[in-house]
Amino acid sequence: MNIIINNLKKTFGEKVAVDIERYEIHSGDILGLVGNNGAGKSTLFRLILDLIKADTGNVHMAGVVQGNPIDINVTETEDWKDWTGAFIDESFLIDYLTPDEYFHFIARISNMSDEVLDSEMKKYEHFMAGEVTGQTKLIRNLSAGNKQKVGIVAALLLHPQILILDEPFNFLDPSSQNIIKHLLTSYNQETGATILISSHNLTHTVDICPRIALLENGHIIRDIENTNGEAQAELENYFEVEA
Repeated sequence: MNIIINNLKKTFGEKVAVDIERYEIHSGDILGLVGNNGAGKSTLFRLILDLIKADTGNVHMAGVVQGNPIDINVTETEDWKDWTGAFIDESFLIDYLTPDEYFHFIARISNMSDEVLDSEMKKYEHFMAGEVTGQTKLIRNLSAGNKQKVGIVAALLLHPQILILDEPFNFLDPSSQNIIKHLLTSYNQETGATILISSHNLTHTVDICPRIALLENGHIIRDIENTNGEAQAELENYFEVEA
């Protein structure tokens, strides 16, 4: 599934959060979005997910769904939600449920049987490390890392064609960070899904993203091919200069 950004602009007062004339994320890309705080990463994700309204411009999703070609503006229909999974922050969770109740809720509204849900959840047992499912603790009482795990697993659960994760490595221990890198790359290889992540962790981003977009003041100033990890030096040099 392609994501096409056209003349997209969002300001907050005098602050330009996003200003992108034209940018296309190709079907099957794993795109890493990097930039300093305030560069516009989270705002761009919220615009793509129609969580906030753009001042001008639009975001289209284009591809093939069940054999039918589609090209839709995300603000004009909610059909795209059927093939999109995302986790931006804790507001995406229902925090008065336990993780098990939350996953069953997602399954029920998506007509997923308990048997299929159980099969899907087995894929993430190693990632959740026995600390998330099978517990009586409510989501709001979980550690920040375990909340992060609940959100990521929920985003993956329905096999989305587009997956958007904001700072997925935050709050996770090193072992869990490595597991999620493996999960994301394997999911992309197995399904051809388009994956977008933002991260301040340059090493993890370079490890899993063959394409990296560098944001500065809402603008994509560099679109970097990273097939063999060659983006590492360029990014380290950029952020060292900025620092």
